[in-house]
Amino acid sequence: MERLDKVLSNLGYGTRKEIKQVVKKGLVKVNDILVKDNGLQIDPEKDKIVINGEEIFYRKFIYLMMNKPDGVVSATYDNRDETVIDLLEIDHQVFEPFPVGRLDKDTVGLLLLTNDGELNHRLISPKWKVDKVYYAKIDKKVVESDVEKFKNGITLDDGYTCKEAKLEIISASDKGSEVSITIQEGKYHQVKRMFEAVGKSVVYLKRTEFGTLPLDNDLEEGEYRELTDEEVAILKSF
Repeated sequence: MERLDKVLSNLGYGTRKEIKQVVKKGLVKVNDILVKDNGLQIDPEKDKIVINGEEIFYRKFIYLMMNKPDGVVSATYDNRDETVIDLLEIDHQVFEPFPVGRLDKDTVGLLLLTNDGELNHRLISPKWKVDKVYYAKIDKKVVESDVEKFKNGITLDDGYTCKEAKLEIISASDKGSEVSITIQEGKYHQVKRMFEAVGKSVVYLKRTEFGTLPLDNDLEEGEYRELTDEEVAILKSF
């Protein structure tokens, strides 16, 4: 059970002081009964809440998929750059979601955001072996020996040896290559550093899948949407 004013405040309907005034004006009903006490104890997941004629659908957790654009930081706050949270509507910001893992500032593509801490931990922990798939453009020709090195575990510049990664060559020439790479970790600049370890540079990087969840192709860079119940169930199955 939670206080009515706390629930409405968490959903972005104003401060507790403002909600007290809304209740005082007779604009709030719970289970079709006019509320006179803003501190009324309710079950937000079972009770019917109506404010100013609009029924409120309470959600404890929120799950979003964003096509992250270039130049935006995967953080909840940054005093210099725009963050992925800045791209959200206020209706979603009030849930205080945070990025699941991170994408580098210049990396685009699939980014999940949620306020479900338990799910976040499961998705980013290497223990659960959740695949992250990227499409990348490389400045040089990627060859089969690179594929083998990625499979055996690339050692980064700091001495860390990555877990097995799946590198697939889409196209390759002396002018550059297009590849798909699947990893289960999320080390700082990991994909870029893996290619640097084999003498090549990433010139474009886009995450296309998280787990078995693909990026929604209808989302332009900077756009996002809520996950469907089926998509949330997929993520929770890991």
